Amino acid sequence: MPLMEHLRELRSRLTKAAIALVLGAVVGYLVHDLVWDFLVEPYCSLPESQVSGPDDCSLIVTGPFDAFFVAFKVWLFVGALVSAPFWMYQLWAFVAPALHGREKRYAYIFAPFAAVLFAVGAGLAYYITSYALTMLFGFLPEDADPFLTIGEYLDYMLIMMGMFGVGFVLPLLVALLNIAGILPHEALAKWRRVIVFGAFVIAAVITPAEPISMLALAVPLVVLFELAELFAFLNDRRKRRDDPYADLDDDQISEMDETPSPLEDPDVGEQSGKRS
Repeated sequence: MPLMEHLRELRSRLTKAAIALVLGAVVGYLVHDLVWDFLVEPYCSLPESQVSGPDDCSLIVTGPFDAFFVAFKVWLFVGALVSAPFWMYQLWAFVAPALHGREKRYAYIFAPFAAVLFAVGAGLAYYITSYALTMLFGFLPEDADPFLTIGEYLDYMLIMMGMFGVGFVLPLLVALLNIAGILPHEALAKWRRVIVFGAFVIAAVITPAEPISMLALAVPLVVLFELAELFAFLNDRRKRRDDPYADLDDDQISEMDETPSPLEDPDVGEQSGKRS
């Protein structure tokens, strides 16, 4: 396809995905109260001394547009989840024609795993939120009252769930790169310590400044990375077993059979002699 046809195809796919997102946001508008109660539950489960009142877990509003922006984010959040199968299909329909049959097969296998890992990561972030907030609010002096704005809390929840979900999918990306031949096991083994250290650094950056969230993200990342490295080791060993030239570098000369082959088939020579 020419470039303009690709751009038209991309525009069509993006338009359909945007329409699906808008329709999903309508669903988010209808179930806003249920979703908000679900998101605010970790905050409401905090001890009474760490919420705004003994029988209340209200969040404060500091601006006239805070309520609308929070509701709008919840609508988009629900819309993205509800319409995920459709807009992911639009992305796949745009990319699939450029893939080979083997690459498509791997995509069909790894896409469900990516969805499951993302859901597990987001669920873990939701589960540890109350423990993380308890530790953070534990540093407050006795004469200080904890008041959290509604926008800050929602941003915290969405960022934590999104980052945890993406972090859990990264080891799967490592496995895909190994299958594609871009990231061999030797490179993973060489940089293992750096990758493990980087997992803790990334967890410390994207989570609050407390150890519960950092360890809750870093430890599963390290475990998943080790599983991805084991997969890369087994996959590379299978490649070496199936391909005798897999261990050779790109600029290394492979061994060749120097035994000369006959110039012509003996049967052909006998037939030509008989004809003559």
